[in-house]
Formats: sequence, structure tokens, C-alpha cells
Amino acid sequence: KLYVAGVPGGVWASPMIPALNDQELENILEAAADAGAYQAGYILLRLPYEVKKLFQDWLVEHYPDRADHVLSLIRQCRGGALNDAEFGRRMVGSGVYAQLLKKRFEKALKRFDLEKTVPDLDSSSFLKPLSEGPQMALF
Repeated sequence: KLYVAGVPGGVWASPMIPALNDQELENILEAAADAGAYQAGYILLRLPYEVKKLFQDWLVEHYPDRADHVLSLIRQCRGGALNDAEFGRRMVGSGVYAQLLKKRFEKALKRFDLEKTVPDLDSSSFLKPLSEGPQMALF
């Protein structure tokens, strides 16, 4: 509905969890393109201190057969740890698996034409809200 109304939009496929939901990356981007998205992005799962244990417990409870493999792949993408706070790496990871995910993402962007420039927004129809009573106007 936003696309039909002329509102540019995009999608974030996040978090991408190795061996758990990353196989859906291309399907997510295709659905976004079909819905009129202009752009897309992704974030590789990050497990900072606050959520690391919570995620591990959830993973073992819901995917006991894959938990060790998933955690191993995350560590491969995070220099042996479950999180990498380094700016520039924290969203996409590093290492072979992270590079593979990045290449898949880049190919899907091209395939589904999700590298469009978002058009300049037209604010000519915007009307300044009127103030009513003691409340100040927005602008």
C-alpha cells in the first residue's frame, strides 16, 4: 500500500542467523521487491553480552540438533567470539561464512533490482499543524 501511495520503502533482513534463517535471504528480498521496495539491507546476528545467554538458551531449547553448529558459525563470523563490537564489522561479520552471506546478498540485490536511489521527498503538500489550546504547534 505504501508503494502504491508513492512512499519509497526498503527492507532489512535481520537478524540473519547462520544455519537457522539465512537460507531465506533471497526469498525475503524477492518478496520485498515484489511489494515495491527500493532498497534492502541485512544484519548478521549480534550477540552482545546482554542477549548472548538468552539466545543460547533459546537455541538449545528450540533447535537442540543445530545449536552447536549455529554457534560455531556465529563464532566463525565474529573472530571466535559471539559478538564483535567493531564498527564496520559488527553488522556483517568477517570470515568465510560472512563473506558468503555478503556475496549472496549483493547478487540478490542486483537480481531483484533493490539498488534503486530513493527519490527526493516532496514536502510541498505538507501542512503545518495548527496549535489548539495550550499545546504548541509541531513546527
